[in-house]
Amino acid sequence: MPANLRTFDRVASKPSTCSVYPLILSSPFPLRRLLSLAGLLTIFTGSAAQAQSASSSPNDDPSYRKEFVYGVNFNTRGGLIGGVSVRSTRVLTENWSRFWSIEAVEVKHRKERRVASFNGSSFVLDKANYFIVLRPSVGAQRVVFRKAAESGVQVNALMSAGPSIGLLMPYYINYDFTQRDINGRPIGGEDVRTEQYDPYIHTDQSLIRDRAPLFSGASETKPYIGAHWRGALSFEYGRYRDAVAGIETGVLLEVYGKRPVILRSRDVPDSKINNSFYPSVYLTIYLGSRS
Repeated sequence: MPANLRTFDRVASKPSTCSVYPLILSSPFPLRRLLSLAGLLTIFTGSAAQAQSASSSPNDDPSYRKEFVYGVNFNTRGGLIGGVSVRSTRVLTENWSRFWSIEAVEVKHRKERRVASFNGSSFVLDKANYFIVLRPSVGAQRVVFRKAAESGVQVNALMSAGPSIGLLMPYYINYDFTQRDINGRPIGGEDVRTEQYDPYIHTDQSLIRDRAPLFSGASETKPYIGAHWRGALSFEYGRYRDAVAGIETGVLLEVYGKRPVILRSRDVPDSKINNSFYPSVYLTIYLGSRS
C-alpha cells in the first residue's frame, strides 16, 4: 500500500525519547560538558546529604557522664613549665557540661633576668619574692565540633572564673659579707649569710653567691587575694571512650586588690615596677579518664 507522505512527515518530525542520547552525543562540546558536570554534581550532592544525615544521627549523645583530667601548664607569665592543673567535668546535655578546676602556677615578673654568680651558680637579678598562685574555679563547657565515637578531634569552648589565692614567699640569696684586706684575703673568716634579697642591703651584685633553696622563706609567706577569668578552646582527642587527651589554649585575666612585690630596686619605687593586673596567654596539655 502506498505510504501517506503527509502522515509520515508528521510522525517523523516528533523525535522519540530514545533518540535524546544520540542528540546529546552529537551536540556541541559545551552542552555535553555542562550535562556531565550536572550529573557529577547530582551524585556528589546525594552523597553529601547521606553523610550529613549520618553525622547528625542520635548516636552523637556522649556515652560518658563524668570526666577527670590533669595537665601541665605553659603560660606567658611563667617559666619553662608554668604549673599544674586538675579538672572535673560533669555532662549536663549533649552539648553542655559544667566543671570545677584548680590550678597551681608561679607568676613571674616580665622583667626577671637570670644571671650567673661568680662561683658558677645563678640567681634572678632584683628578685625579692616568689609569687605562687592557686586558682580554684567553676565554669561551663560547650561542644563546638563533636568528633566520631572513637576517633577524630573534638573542639570545646570553655569559660570559667574564680578567686586567685596568691602566696608571696621571700626569695632568699646567699650573700658574702666577708671583710677582706687589700689583697682580698678574708679578715676573721668568711661571713656568708642566707637572707631575703633587699636592694638597700645587698648592694653589690658581685657578692651574691647564688640563690638559697626554694622554701627557705616559707615561714614568712604572705597571702594575696584576687580574682581571675578565663576563656579558652580545647582540642580533645580520645581513641577510646574511657580515655581522653588533648590541649587547651586560651586567655586568662587576673587582678589583685593589693600589688604583690616580686622585683625591687633602689632606683625605682616598688609601685612602679610591680603590677596588680596580670593578663596572660596559656596552653595546657592534659590527660584523663571518663566514666
